[in-house]
Amino acid sequence: MSSSTTRLQKGPMVPVKTLRVEVLDGPDRGLCLETDQEVLSVGTATSNALALHDETVSRFHLELARGNDGISVTDLGSSNGTLIGAARMDRGVVPSGTVLVLGHTHLAVGDGGGGSVELYAENELDDLKGDTAVMRRLMAQVATAARSTAPVLVIGESGTGKELVARALHEHGPRAGEPFVTLDCGALAPNLVASELFGHERGAFTGADRQHVGAFERADKGTLFLDEIGELPPELQPQLLGALERRRFRRVGGRADVAVDVRIVCATNRDLRADVNAGLFCLDLYYRVAVVVLRLPPLRERGADIPLLVRHFLRECGYSGSVETLIPEPTLEALQQHRWPGNVRELRNWVEATLAMGESPELSPLSAQGAPQSDSDAELFALPYKDARRVLLDGFERRYLKHILEASAGNVAQAARKAQMDRTYLIKLIQRHALRPR
Repeated sequence: MSSSTTRLQKGPMVPVKTLRVEVLDGPDRGLCLETDQEVLSVGTATSNALALHDETVSRFHLELARGNDGISVTDLGSSNGTLIGAARMDRGVVPSGTVLVLGHTHLAVGDGGGGSVELYAENELDDLKGDTAVMRRLMAQVATAARSTAPVLVIGESGTGKELVARALHEHGPRAGEPFVTLDCGALAPNLVASELFGHERGAFTGADRQHVGAFERADKGTLFLDEIGELPPELQPQLLGALERRRFRRVGGRADVAVDVRIVCATNRDLRADVNAGLFCLDLYYRVAVVVLRLPPLRERGADIPLLVRHFLRECGYSGSVETLIPEPTLEALQQHRWPGNVRELRNWVEATLAMGESPELSPLSAQGAPQSDSDAELFALPYKDARRVLLDGFERRYLKHILEASAGNVAQAARKAQMDRTYLIKLIQRHALRPR
């Protein structure tokens, strides 16, 4: 038996709370679903866990998650909103037994009868590390998904380790000996994305002085990892969909089709379902890349894993001394309470800085809105440029939109005039940040 097969042996089963959803009124009255999955999506698209036939419900309307404090409800930028009584809600936690209104549909959400899920047998799968149940459950899901060649969409905040999941899927799958090619869709100029994906012929455009082999060809027989798939320009999304469906494409400026056999793994820190609702992401492409969906928890939701990660990073850096001498227990406890906006990548940078300086850098969290406090530049600058930029931009956009909507009493047309913005673009930003005019 190979070492890879041994590592993928089944782990223990643990009890979990389940989530129960029942349609009390509407076209699907009487429909009921109970699940032990971390999240449950509701909408008219067939890929939802609870697919409805109510025309007043959006394709991806809302997401439910079972937590210790109740049931988390997140509206996915739906057209008609999610209501409790007469009050709209974008995001919140509700008690068991709450009735939600989605268009003409009334949903009762509550606790189920309980179930059990499998955890991974160990606390690491390649570079994925964790003792917490949420991480060992994820590793079990990765190990299972690795055995197939189905497309996988990895969802998680920046710095959570999405590429590590993609590599584990490749290394423990049937294509392990073949190429693993990464393409970051968010780091390319829009006019270069097609060339980087599909390649180009000599003379295809100004500066194309030789043939270029794109990521699809380089990944033939192996795995193509498309990072930040949500940043792919809308005009290129149909081209990618066509290449995935036909398993062939043409280089930019080419006349002959190129056949390829690749497994696709995509990653994003955005909610593509909300982007589908907003018309920013192609629904058919979403169906194609999200056959299997894996969700990486942010570091703040698995703080108990931080001591394990700190020890791992110190070993990787060549440190062989006592961890407690370098990082005292009070500091280690403080690390577990920190919010880590840059997630595991930020923790690694912190560990490296501690090792280099011989003392721990001060922890100075970013504000809840994502904007840095005056004493947190060091933490922000520790992030890669695109992550630091996204933290600042997302925080600014959200605060600006809230301000301009409040100043306009929720009137989007008036808000667009005040902001001197195109009204359609303003609506897309409002949907992207899951805000709602009041």
